[in-house]
Amino acid sequence: YRYADSSEAHIFVGLTTDPSSDDRAHLVERLNQAGLPVIDMTDNELAKLHIRHMVGGRSPEAGSELVFRFEFPERPGALLKFLNRIGSRWNISAFHYRNHGADFGRVLVGMQVPPEDEINFEVFLNQLGYPFWDETDNPAYKLFLG
Repeated sequence: YRYADSSEAHIFVGLTTDPSSDDRAHLVERLNQAGLPVIDMTDNELAKLHIRHMVGGRSPEAGSELVFRFEFPERPGALLKFLNRIGSRWNISAFHYRNHGADFGRVLVGMQVPPEDEINFEVFLNQLGYPFWDETDNPAYKLFLG
């Protein structure tokens, strides 16, 4: 993906290496030495669960966007609970849901939250009762969606 305001291209590549060897470290080292900087996202849950399935970039209208990863319980009404609690307070600028037969769905949500409302948003997150992670500064988000 090439950014309009940059001459750099960022490429997301998934590879399988032998976990019992140093293959991954050697590959990263060789790419870096060749002038191809690498960010190893092996342990980056946002990248593995969501970014690799999403294409595009950030909308210029999506200002004050915060990005969170949630685990929604896989039961009727879980999404409705989330949406009802948000109401019309914040705009959902991105939404991606994944489930592979687990007891919970993995959800990535981008929301436009004005800085003066971040305390209310934090209260919302804590009262929701679903596990969540702030991914706003995650390098996978910044490079491929932010």
